[in-house]
Amino acid sequence: MNRVLYTISILICGTVHALAQSTYKMTTAIPPGITTPASVNTRIGTLEFFDGVPTEETAQKAYDQLDYSRGIEAFLNGVPGASMYALKLGCKSIGAIDGTIAICSDLMDSRSLFLTANTESIYYQTWIDLKNGPIVVESPPEVLGVVNDAWFRYVTDLGNAGPDKGKGGKYLILPPGYKGAVPAGYFVYKSPTYGNIVIGRGFMKNGSPKFASETIKKMMRVYPLSEAGKPHPEKFVESSGKEINTIHSNDFNFYRELNEVVQEEPEDSYGPDMMGIFNAIGIVKGKPFAPDERMKQILTDAVATGNAIARSIDFRNRNPEAAIYLGKHWNTPFIGGSYEWLTKGGARNFDARTMFFYVATVNTPAMAVAMPGVGSQYASANLDAAGAPFDGGKTYRLHVPAKVPVKDFWSVVLYDVQTRSMLQTDQQFPSLSSQSGPDVNADGSTDVYFSPVRPDNTKNWIQTIPNKSWFTIFRLYGPLQPWFDKSWELPDIEEIRK
Repeated sequence: MNRVLYTISILICGTVHALAQSTYKMTTAIPPGITTPASVNTRIGTLEFFDGVPTEETAQKAYDQLDYSRGIEAFLNGVPGASMYALKLGCKSIGAIDGTIAICSDLMDSRSLFLTANTESIYYQTWIDLKNGPIVVESPPEVLGVVNDAWFRYVTDLGNAGPDKGKGGKYLILPPGYKGAVPAGYFVYKSPTYGNIVIGRGFMKNGSPKFASETIKKMMRVYPLSEAGKPHPEKFVESSGKEINTIHSNDFNFYRELNEVVQEEPEDSYGPDMMGIFNAIGIVKGKPFAPDERMKQILTDAVATGNAIARSIDFRNRNPEAAIYLGKHWNTPFIGGSYEWLTKGGARNFDARTMFFYVATVNTPAMAVAMPGVGSQYASANLDAAGAPFDGGKTYRLHVPAKVPVKDFWSVVLYDVQTRSMLQTDQQFPSLSSQSGPDVNADGSTDVYFSPVRPDNTKNWIQTIPNKSWFTIFRLYGPLQPWFDKSWELPDIEEIRK
C-alpha cells in the first residue's frame, strides 16, 4: 500500500512539474492575440475551448451561426435571381412565352404586382428560353428595351439606347456555350444563362398610347433562329388591367425560388463565390433542395433577417452616396453610377445592388450612366423633409420647381412599401406627370399633393391610404444636363400640417 501511495505521489509531482514548466528548448514568445481563450462571451453566447479546441456545444453554436449567416447572404445576393424567377412566372401566367409578347396597350395600372412600374409607358415583355438554340428578337423603333439574363444582368439594350439607335432592328441572342454558325444581318449577343427576359417600353404621343402600341404590335416579333425567313404573324397578349404577380417571396419559399433558378441554369452562371454560398445552404445544381428541420428553421430566421436588412438598405440607407442632394431625402437607385454596382476601384457594392433589386427591375446602363437627352433617370423618396416615413393618413406636398430638365416629360408615382408595387387606391393610376396636364403655378412650378382625401382647390392630387405607408419615385425621361450637374434641385416632400 505504501509502495502504491509512493508511486502515485511521484506521478503527481511529475505532472505538476511538467505543468509548471513554461518553456522548452524551442519555445518562442506567442502573441496573445493569435491564441484562443478558454471562454469567450459573444452575441451568440459563451464559447468554450480546450486549448483552442471547441467543445461540442460551441461547435454547434458556430455552425448554426455559419448557416444563418450564409442564409442571409443567399437572400441578399439571390434577390436578382428570385425576382427574375417571379417575373418568369408572371409571364407564364398570361402566356407571354414561346414568342408571345405581353403588352400594356392601355398602360400598366395598380392591379398588377410589379416592382416600381410606371404609369406612363407602354410596357411589353416576354420570356425567352435558349435551351433549344438561339432566339431572334425583332425590336420595334422608338422604344427603350433591354434583354436581361436569369440573374438580372445586362445582356443588351434594344431601341433608343441600343445599337439600332431607335430605328428598330433584328437581334440574335445566343445561348451559353453556343458554337454554331452565326448568320449575318443581326445584332448578336450571347447570354450567360438560358432564361432571359425581353422587356421594354414605348412612349405616348399626344397623351395617347395608341401609336406606340400599334407600332410594337406591327413590328415586334420573337422566334427561334431556326424559323428565320418564315412568316411570323402577330403574337401578343394584353396585360393592361390584369392581376399579375411578379414579386419574389420574402419567407422560406424564397429559397425554393432561388433553387429553381440554380437547377435551370449553368452551374457557373452566377460565379463560383455566389454559387458556393448557395451550395453551403443546400441549394446545389442537380440535387434536391431538402433541408432538415434544423436547417429549415435557421433559413426561416435568415430570410426574415435578410428581408429586414434589404428594407433597411432601401428605406433607411446609411450610405451617404445614396443621397442625390446633401441633407435631403432623394436617393439614387444606382449608387456610384454603375449598372454593375462597381466602385471606381472595381469592387462590388453589394448593398447598392440589393438596394436596386429589392425594389426595381430591368438592368441597363441607360438608367445608370449620365447620358443627357437619352434614357431616363430616377429619384426615390422614402422619407419626408423631417426624415420620417410617409404616413398615408397625413397630407404632403411636393413642390416641383419650374423648368424641369427633361427633353420628354417627368412623372411621380406612389408605391406600396410592402409590395414595392403601385399603391392600390381608388385611382387607377397613382401618379401624376407633366403629360397629364397638371395645374401649373404662375412661376412655372407645380405642386403635387398626397393625402387620403383630395385637398380643396387642387387638381394635382394622388390618393394615399390611412395607416399605410408609401414611397415615391420621381422620373425624368430624356434628362438634361441641369439634372446631372444638380443646378436644378428637387425639394424634399413636406408634411402639410392642418
